[in-house]
Amino acid sequence: MLLSISRILGRAFAKALQEEYAASKNAARIRADTNKSSSESDFVSSLSGISLEEAKQILNVSDIHNADEVSRKYDYLFNINDKKNGGSLYLQSKVFRAKERIDEELQAKSSSSNV
Repeated sequence: MLLSISRILGRAFAKALQEEYAASKNAARIRADTNKSSSESDFVSSLSGISLEEAKQILNVSDIHNADEVSRKYDYLFNINDKKNGGSLYLQSKVFRAKERIDEELQAKSSSSNV
């Protein structure tokens, strides 16, 4: 009986492993296809670890060219998440990285338009 249970579990594990390998291979192929159209924004995203869309969501801004709104939201979120106010260093770091990512995007766009 123990032997038959071992066989069943072994087959189930092997099948699950094959399915996971196939799914991983498919995901890698899809990622490679989408990465072929790499832009400067994608390059900056890969360096900073956060996409422009994520940064906009974190700071709750729709237009990154509105410097006043970006700065105002950044200051508010950064200060409200200060550890002295009972905030979270993790969230404060996310807010900082979001502002940094938006600044990098604006700098990349201004340098490419100056060329």
